[in-house]
Amino acid sequence: MNAKITSVEAILVDLPTIRAHQLAMATMQQQTLTIIRLRSDDGIEGIGEATTIGGLSYGEESPEGIKLTIDTYLAPALIGQDATNINAAMARLNKVARGNRFAKSALETALLDAQGKRLGVPVATLLGGAARATLPVLWTLASGDTKRDIEEAEMLLAERRHNTFKLKIGRRSVREDVAHVAAIKKALGDRAKVTVDVNQAWSEADAAVGIAALEAGGIDLIEQPTPREQRGALARLAARFIVPIMADEAVTGPEDALELARGACADVFALKIAKSGGIYGMMRTAAVADAAGIALYGGTMLEGSIGSIASAHGFSALPQLAWGTELFGPLLLKDDIVTARPQYRDFDLHLPEGPGLGLAIDEEKLAFYRRDKQTH
Repeated sequence: MNAKITSVEAILVDLPTIRAHQLAMATMQQQTLTIIRLRSDDGIEGIGEATTIGGLSYGEESPEGIKLTIDTYLAPALIGQDATNINAAMARLNKVARGNRFAKSALETALLDAQGKRLGVPVATLLGGAARATLPVLWTLASGDTKRDIEEAEMLLAERRHNTFKLKIGRRSVREDVAHVAAIKKALGDRAKVTVDVNQAWSEADAAVGIAALEAGGIDLIEQPTPREQRGALARLAARFIVPIMADEAVTGPEDALELARGACADVFALKIAKSGGIYGMMRTAAVADAAGIALYGGTMLEGSIGSIASAHGFSALPQLAWGTELFGPLLLKDDIVTARPQYRDFDLHLPEGPGLGLAIDEEKLAFYRRDKQTH
């Protein structure tokens, strides 16, 4: 039975974070989510989310730009289309607009959520089923203070919430960053894995020095040490060191994945539904990596609950996911706009039960946190 799309609403929501979150290119004090509500004439609503890191400092799409793109170009292209035919709807959007992957990912999520509700099955079932019931989730230690980071890691280990910790580095000198990471790894020892994310901040020469020291210190994974455009640098570093090198910003969709695999540029790929233009694009990227023997990692744009659970449904359906995930975005938020927040226990994220994403919007919270609340 067909159902026609009747409305698409994009809502900017500003949520406070539990602490300042430091990255190489920005320090976040709050997170802005672009929430999608897609309604059809069968009475079913699908929800989606697009979220970026630090406004425009991470990539080419901002929350405000995503809303403008959806309101002006993408929503009008969807009105009147068959809500049950997700492939046709996405093909139409790809004709209307180039790029704009984050905006398209949020709309695809809303279409999948609605279709799951329509059929009474989870989104993972629409993707062929969940190959894993829970997903390992790491935590980012991003205060920048060594002592505080160690205390935070010890607490989370004791609570059995996380046993892998990622450190955001690249703001300070290579020597200072390496000393900070090495001290944390020494304190945690074999009880936890420690990885680093340089967020493209190093030159190849700095990366060679930094990675040598990090490898000697027992660090488990190095994420995107050099700028995304410098594939040759990434390939030389991957060949030079034993510690796995992961591409993140360098791999958006399957086309990038193919070029990086051809050049033996990385040992691991970070997958993100937003940068792939949606769950289906992420799965195509994963398939290229699988074929090339490249390990996979489920990345985050620090989305709230809707975007994180959408990612979780996609990652749960992948045949291989050797490096687990970093879907901790909801844990970074002081409050939420869903009625039941995602469950994290025994070092894993547990997929919610129920059709679609398995989430429902808390109307009071949404009304409180939406940026344009004065007009509603």
